[in-house]
Amino acid sequence: MRAELQSYLDGKADEKLFVRLHPEWYRRLGRAPWELNRLKPEADLFYGRTFGQRMDRMNQRAGVLSMLMSMAQAMTSTGNENKTEN
Repeated sequence: MRAELQSYLDGKADEKLFVRLHPEWYRRLGRAPWELNRLKPEADLFYGRTFGQRMDRMNQRAGVLSMLMSMAQAMTSTGNENKTEN
């Protein structure tokens, strides 16, 4: 691999790990170093850093929060019903 590619990857730990986990990228960059600009989007997709993936995670967290709030509300409403019966 070229020295400038190696120094670039040394500065970007996530992308360096991505290249280590995907040896086809090591071969691709060794043969066609101008494809370095395609590495970051692929690494972002792998690590879940794309906008769509972040929105999916946010929606999942909002769903869990909504479920917890409805459970808490249901627990407090049943607690109030038990107090009025006594």
